[in-house]
Amino acid sequence: MDYRKLEARLRTLDRKYSFFVTIARPQRLRDKGKLSRFLVSVKDCICVEGLQSAAGSRILEGYIPPFQSTVVASVLGEGATIIGKTNQDEFGFGTFSVNSGYGIPKNPHDPGRSCGGSSGGAAGLTAALPDDILHIALGQSTGGSISCPASFCGVVGLTPTYGLVSRYGLIDYANSLDKIGPIAKTVKDAALVLSVIAGFDPRDSTSIKREPEDYTKGLDRGVKGLKIGVPKEYLGKGVDPRVAKSVWSGIKKLESLGAEYQEISLPSTKHALSAYYIIACAEASTNLAKFCGMRYGASEPVRDSFNEYFSRVRTKYFGEEAKRRILLGTYARMAGYRDQYYLKAMKVRTMVIQEFKKAFKKFDVLAAPTMPITAPRFSEIEKMSPIHQYTMDILTVAPNLAGIPTLSVPCGRAKGMPVGLHLMGDHLQEEKILRTGKSLEAGK
Repeated sequence: MDYRKLEARLRTLDRKYSFFVTIARPQRLRDKGKLSRFLVSVKDCICVEGLQSAAGSRILEGYIPPFQSTVVASVLGEGATIIGKTNQDEFGFGTFSVNSGYGIPKNPHDPGRSCGGSSGGAAGLTAALPDDILHIALGQSTGGSISCPASFCGVVGLTPTYGLVSRYGLIDYANSLDKIGPIAKTVKDAALVLSVIAGFDPRDSTSIKREPEDYTKGLDRGVKGLKIGVPKEYLGKGVDPRVAKSVWSGIKKLESLGAEYQEISLPSTKHALSAYYIIACAEASTNLAKFCGMRYGASEPVRDSFNEYFSRVRTKYFGEEAKRRILLGTYARMAGYRDQYYLKAMKVRTMVIQEFKKAFKKFDVLAAPTMPITAPRFSEIEKMSPIHQYTMDILTVAPNLAGIPTLSVPCGRAKGMPVGLHLMGDHLQEEKILRTGKSLEAGK
């Protein structure tokens, strides 16, 4: 491979679509390995040694990690070539990747539309690169940040079980929710990368002690006899009828391949969004407190009191959405409001987990739209209030609260734009959603 030509090609693509925060000079470290033919892009919040890792924020501009995140070390160990850091909403705060400090990634299917967020650059790049280039993006999800952009860009997005993939080297958004996973052109590629990055890591206290698994095995077993639950709450009010039509078409395709489906109810879904934003913002508020201009992040000359100094630095370098979520999270965990908001949200989270567990006693997989709409135009996003933007996550936050694995697979188009079918499995049941997704992919 001519790496100079590749780098020039990536820079040309970036000038048009703003997929990258930083482009690396591609260098292959190993000629052998499961990923020796793959180019790998890394979301900006995942640390790459020697390469700026700023989580899409100006407050971390210029930060060069002196260490490698576990997932990056894993893909490099299998011969992958790192090509750069992809654009994202600042610290993962957004659904449309319009909150980055480094430009706004554009959807390759229509540059006037969003790639989705917060892993927008990762999904957009995956969709834009031609099939002759083998590419995998490492993304990160807190409330749907892998699934959403995968749906909007028409690619595959895999969010693993919480704790299956090490978070060591991830710049945190919300510790109890964050997960790292692959975005790929095919289910097989996503399964291959999961096989490489999954595994116990003693440096991550939430890492699950589990033997390595080859997730590419069994992909072609099909779905005959598989039981699929379709939550009616996920196809109700607020879901574009054209999106619902494409999703039902995908479900019917799985039925024609031998699966059985039945509509079910997950009533706690209506409470999941509120609980998610309280929990996520509270954890974000805590995590971002260290970026105060002293030990971490951007700094300024000290010429006033510490409080005034911290406020001045954080006001200047944090984006508007980051400030909003810090304020919301700080408010929710204050002594006078902790019981009223945060602890109630945690109880709702327990309800959501129990509801999913009950459903998986009867069904192998749950299926729903990934997003209620197709990728919106930037002019439409500008008219949305913050609350309206938050409601776009209504279909992805519940499985993320529960920490279950999800897979967004393209299932058709609506208004000329891609639609994703969201497959949800029980904890550590990635194999079931992967072979279901592979069957849908192969059955087109």
